[in-house]
Amino acid sequence: MTSASDSRSAWRHLPNAITLARIALVAPLVWLIAHRRFEAALVVVAVAGASDALDGLLAKRFGWRSWLGGVLDPLADKLLLVASFVSLYLAGAIPGWLVWLVVGRDLVIAIGATAYHFLVGRVVPQPSLLSKVTTFLQIVCALALLLKLSGVLPLPDAVDATLVWLVALATVASGVHYIVVWSFKAANARRRNNA
Repeated sequence: MTSASDSRSAWRHLPNAITLARIALVAPLVWLIAHRRFEAALVVVAVAGASDALDGLLAKRFGWRSWLGGVLDPLADKLLLVASFVSLYLAGAIPGWLVWLVVGRDLVIAIGATAYHFLVGRVVPQPSLLSKVTTFLQIVCALALLLKLSGVLPLPDAVDATLVWLVALATVASGVHYIVVWSFKAANARRRNNA
């Protein structure tokens, strides 16, 4: 017979399970956008957004936070955003250079985090305010374009162009910020280790 504490312990993994389910939505999202089924893609995005809110709420409300959850949650967001931007590019909705910026920034961060982990120590994800603003702008841009492509919200072309440039500027700024901040952290950690 399982005790009440064992039962509560099993529930601790629910936020991570929800995050993994969100990662599983990447493939259907790409397929739907590639096949120009934008209304259905919007539903998938809405489900992903709701699951993101739910796993965060559960983790905070019940103290079900973990290092794995701290890694999986931003990873799920990044995979969905990158998949959205690549798919929207293939659908002709955004320029290729913006996709390269978005994907390139995330690759630089991933490579930097991996290098830090193996050369310096464990990486504790700490998204900066600039990073959060960048993610927010990327989400707004992807959603606005999906809403426009689906015919739900016909936006003027000037809005598209403004969102594209805002995302580009924020993406570059946050990428440079990550490189500078984590380079200083690595240098300080190595200095402490050698002292």
